[in-house]
Amino acid sequence: MNFQNRVKSAVLAVLMLCSLSVGSVVAGEAGPMREQDEVTILFTHDIHSRLDEYKVQGAGDSRGGQETAFAGGFARLKTKMDERRAENPATFVFDAGDFSMGTLYQTIYETEAAELTMLGRLGVDAVTFGNHEFDYRAEGVSNMLHSALKNAEEDETLTLPRFLIANIDWEKNNSKDNRLIQKALEDYGSSEYTVIEREGLRIGVYGVVGEDAEVCAPESGIDFDDIVEASRRVVDKLQDEDVDMIVCLSHSGTDGEAKVSEDEVLAEEVPEIDVIVSGHTHTTLNEPIVYGDTVIASAGSYGRNLGELKLVPSGNGRWKVADYRLNGMDESVAQDEEIEGYLREYRDTIDEKYLSRFGYTMGEVLAKNEIAFTQIDDLGAELREDTLGSLIADSYVYAVKKAEGDSYVPVDLAVVASGVVRDSFQKGEITVSDAFNVSALGIGPDRITGYPLVGVYLTGKELRTVAEIDASISPIMTYAQIYPSGMSWTFNPNRLILNRVTKTGMTGDNIGEEEPFIQDNLTEIEDDKLYRVVSGLYSAQMLGAVEDQSKGILKLSPKNEKGEVITDFEEYIIYDQKGQELKEWYALAGYLESFEKDEEGVSRIPERYREGEGRKIIQDSANPVELLKNPNRFAVTVYSIALLLIFFFVITGLYAVGKYKQRRRKNEE
Repeated sequence: MNFQNRVKSAVLAVLMLCSLSVGSVVAGEAGPMREQDEVTILFTHDIHSRLDEYKVQGAGDSRGGQETAFAGGFARLKTKMDERRAENPATFVFDAGDFSMGTLYQTIYETEAAELTMLGRLGVDAVTFGNHEFDYRAEGVSNMLHSALKNAEEDETLTLPRFLIANIDWEKNNSKDNRLIQKALEDYGSSEYTVIEREGLRIGVYGVVGEDAEVCAPESGIDFDDIVEASRRVVDKLQDEDVDMIVCLSHSGTDGEAKVSEDEVLAEEVPEIDVIVSGHTHTTLNEPIVYGDTVIASAGSYGRNLGELKLVPSGNGRWKVADYRLNGMDESVAQDEEIEGYLREYRDTIDEKYLSRFGYTMGEVLAKNEIAFTQIDDLGAELREDTLGSLIADSYVYAVKKAEGDSYVPVDLAVVASGVVRDSFQKGEITVSDAFNVSALGIGPDRITGYPLVGVYLTGKELRTVAEIDASISPIMTYAQIYPSGMSWTFNPNRLILNRVTKTGMTGDNIGEEEPFIQDNLTEIEDDKLYRVVSGLYSAQMLGAVEDQSKGILKLSPKNEKGEVITDFEEYIIYDQKGQELKEWYALAGYLESFEKDEEGVSRIPERYREGEGRKIIQDSANPVELLKNPNRFAVTVYSIALLLIFFFVITGLYAVGKYKQRRRKNEE
């Protein structure tokens, strides 16, 4: 019997014995306690296919680099979850989305549903969508859900998590692709919410996908409803279900500014929610965010922590935090052997069904590394040249040169955006799995995992625009920061926005050379000349959208070799010698293998990637001459408007002074 029913029974007894008139009783006030007075909620989010343990940097700053350690992995999560369940039977386990896309396990997302299946083997009670679950589009989501169902049918010991999504209006989202997703969810048994009963407690759980996550999932084709409106509707239903607690699995996230922090807004607007497990922004909350009686919890990304929230009745019908901790999944946590056994089977499947087409295996060593590269959480945070970005961009040039052979058309510029880089390299051995993790996003038209490289053309004038996007836009949108190969630019962050670049030049191709290029040898960029630019498919599409997004302020129109504007970037995919799409990660893997070998015959990342070599130069000057010299078209327009306004105010002021003096003379007469 739940707590509210207990209170009602007590009230009826009092009425019968004392013949008193009682108007109402609030659940949670004086009366018998719940059968279980402490609830434990374990939670994860943004795991991104990190089913295995992975290498992390030891102590030190983001570029200092200490000993490499291992963290995360489902085998460790299972051990800790089982410990907590043994301590408190009233333990519930939830995941707030983005459980997929980020490692080689995503290559069997559709056929094996490894991520969702393994969440079931961990004993996760419920999950919701993240934006990356839609990376393989409607067909991928449908195939994944049906594969998970097949796994459960074949293994009676497997219980899949409940799949919850409350803010999709299927009548509004009625396209062919969306009907495919809807049908798969129905087959799976998905619902808006569920009620989980355990140890005398009834917990109502539902899931939502937020506004920013929707923007990050253009492949979904779904228009998600507002999370506040959807939550109000579902919370009303759950209150009718007579639940003891309401938990929201929200793939929306928190932000440093509360007014635009989606889950903080949700907590304020729908105070009946007891717990919000907040995913999407990869936030690590060492202390929960509390709004009234609503607790917001986040454990960070990649399964490096297992979030733990203990709640006890507060005395007003709600709950209060008794304990909150992030359990680090480091090497002190033993790995569950049964889970590790399942993962070994998946790794064999990945080698056989995916990597064999590239001639690789997951654990194959590509290179050794002695360089402390920027860690992924810090990449893009500061506007500057970054050697990890340089390494990736250089790999594109190397791979295209190798793929095209005698037909190679020189690549003038290769670019990689910080937002598509998903991991960094640690010191020590770099495996095929490590290389894949760095460039793990997407799928090509061939329906094979990994975005392919594309080759397009930009004019010299547009190359300067690329540099200006980096210098002016990336401080606002860090995922837009660009790392180049073949071009250098100098910028002053104190200058007017969209007019910060003061010098540009082409560095030429010195890929594979030990020595960096020399700044004095830069080649001047010709405005009307066409330059070949190589990037990943996703990044190229984003470059193509710059002009529309900037309302024409930034002119950037990718073209073919004839100078004709292109719209379908898939027509310009680069293929390798076997006729396969040249994948971003495969380009990086091949480049890592190409370096000079040590005495053991293993490639070593060269010293040129230890420090920057002048691809982006910061000229931090507040000198008025430096701030105003060589204005571009945008700056001339802004300065002209400013001068006109100054002139207007001066004339208006002089006129007002003149009128004032006239009135004063008249008054004196």
